[in-house]
Amino acid sequence: MMAPDSSDGGASCACKGIRRCLVCEHLKGEGQLKANEPKIVHHFLYDPETRHAVCKDATAASFLFPGVFLWENFISEEEEEKLISSMDQDVWTESQSGRRKQDFGPKVNFKKKKVRVGGFSGLPALSQKLMLRMQQEPSLADFKPVEQCNLDYHPQRGSAIDPHLDDSWLWGERLVTINMLSDTTLTMSLEQGLPELGLAEEIHIAVQLPRRSLVALYGEARHRWKHAIHREDVHGRRVCSTYRELTAEFLPGGQQAELGAQLLNIALSFQGTPI
Repeated sequence: MMAPDSSDGGASCACKGIRRCLVCEHLKGEGQLKANEPKIVHHFLYDPETRHAVCKDATAASFLFPGVFLWENFISEEEEEKLISSMDQDVWTESQSGRRKQDFGPKVNFKKKKVRVGGFSGLPALSQKLMLRMQQEPSLADFKPVEQCNLDYHPQRGSAIDPHLDDSWLWGERLVTINMLSDTTLTMSLEQGLPELGLAEEIHIAVQLPRRSLVALYGEARHRWKHAIHREDVHGRRVCSTYRELTAEFLPGGQQAELGAQLLNIALSFQGTPI
């Protein structure tokens, strides 16, 4: 079944609570949407060569920012075209903040900490070669994804994802994302700042994600710093695939190792279709 064009500008919207996109802003009217109050923010740019956060206006010293690994040109133009074509053969479902998504993973209730197989049939076939390539990087040598989420962003819909921390009960240490179709910026943020460096206000670090690159978050960048894609950083259609691994609780020796093994066996069959 062919999916609807992600740039069709239709009036459907999946935003809930404080989430927003251009569709619901138009329907509700700008006056009904509360604007964020201005606040002091220190802006830095991530340098992947030195792995330092460099102050954009030189008003603060740079500092080491571990926990981000960037692999430029992880996939080729031909691979990108094949991946997008394959995704667009499946249905994109409406998601929050003007995004569309495709999920390949188990059924999870994070509030109740319950997980079951549900309709999970594995990761998509084309991801097998990508996983093997990821594992060539020493820091990802043992990375075995159990879940994949494809997200479709488009400026016409005001697509974005708010600053957040991914779950750490089920999803493990590393989050791996492949960025496709357009360059974008991943914004890392720390609301409480870094007082030990003389930065008491909120800090934003812009991590530039070139088209066809891979980015992995781990350590403090995974568990302490929130990450987001802001609306103004979506300049054209952008599709990303994010892969997540299991925590120790679901691996050999963990309390739910049996369930974890079952989920991994399904995931790594690479016979999946979107749930």
